[in-house]
Amino acid sequence: MNEQLLKAIGFFTRDTGIMDMLAVSCGRGEKRAFARDGREASPRTIFDLASVTKLFTGLCLMSLREEGKLDFSRRVADYCPAFSRLKDVTVEQLMAFQVQVRTPERIDRQPDRASALACLREAGVAETPGPRNYSDIPAMILKYVAEAAADEPLMACVRRRILDIAGMEETWARVPESRKADCLLYGPEYRIEGENRICRRDIRRGIPHDPKAAILQGESDDLCGHAGLFSTLGDLEKLAEAILAERIVSRDSLRAMAVNRTGHRRPDGGYSQYLGYLCYRKHPDQYFSEIPASMSQEAFGMGGFTGNHFSVDPAQGAWRIFLGNRVRGRLTVLLPLVGRTRTDYGLRADGVGTLIWEDGTVIPSSVDYVHQKDEHLHRVIDMVLESKD
Repeated sequence: MNEQLLKAIGFFTRDTGIMDMLAVSCGRGEKRAFARDGREASPRTIFDLASVTKLFTGLCLMSLREEGKLDFSRRVADYCPAFSRLKDVTVEQLMAFQVQVRTPERIDRQPDRASALACLREAGVAETPGPRNYSDIPAMILKYVAEAAADEPLMACVRRRILDIAGMEETWARVPESRKADCLLYGPEYRIEGENRICRRDIRRGIPHDPKAAILQGESDDLCGHAGLFSTLGDLEKLAEAILAERIVSRDSLRAMAVNRTGHRRPDGGYSQYLGYLCYRKHPDQYFSEIPASMSQEAFGMGGFTGNHFSVDPAQGAWRIFLGNRVRGRLTVLLPLVGRTRTDYGLRADGVGTLIWEDGTVIPSSVDYVHQKDEHLHRVIDMVLESKD
């Protein structure tokens, strides 16, 4: 293990308690480095990839387009007539987050899978778009577009077009029973949303943490498009290498994924989100960028709520992977009451700290973990990859 990376990881696992565990791997050219620390950290540890699953969906869709099985200019309803309210929305618009789609009710509040799926099929274009383009719903719908174009379930498509090619033998939608014990546990999870204090205790090993994927996918192999994959650090390294070697899709497709399709300067001087095809790309304001500052404009990637990051840069031959658990026994969301700030809850302004739950439990905070990565991980990785050791 790389000692510099191990020390950097310690900021999250030991110094602040932001993470229950964290594994980091990076590379550029021939240079490689990795480290891991925390509870249940081992080469066999299986992580809930959360939204990093979107990259798999996106790569499958790009592969289908390369084979001529999918036309991004066609309407979603041409492939999936059940999504009748999206009759004027193209596949590309969903791929690029160029339209905001919403369901009539929250999917994760439906009583069962059938009701949740019926709710998803009622998705339509939002009448009053919000400030964020990014959403889970496009990828959830594109799952069914991919299945129609490929004429096979999404997980079979992922396995044939990505996993088998990259040699990834430890990536699943349904984790084998023999490996369930290697899955990280992502509960209990604590949230404060205004006046509501929420503790999720119904989270089991090998079940997607994302509540929408939990109800739609559950313990089945019916992979959702936005979340639901489980994998190891070793397999994600294989994925990065296969992408950079252009064994999954061509360089042209990789460039197309990284094109900014939503970002622009707002009248107030700020920026909208910079998104490509089911991925993030570099943002002018690094505070809002999921992509490391040192990567090129060809870089793209995705983060995952459970504590993950995956980015690749075809121009530099570089990649970075963070797989962690910022959920177990942590405060993950804090939406203060009007007039209050994080410091009123005992946290620092950057979200770091602990608070006392109603039952007296001391809860470390992982609020704004995403904004700690540049200073405490990406900066260190830059030094590691630039060193001659």
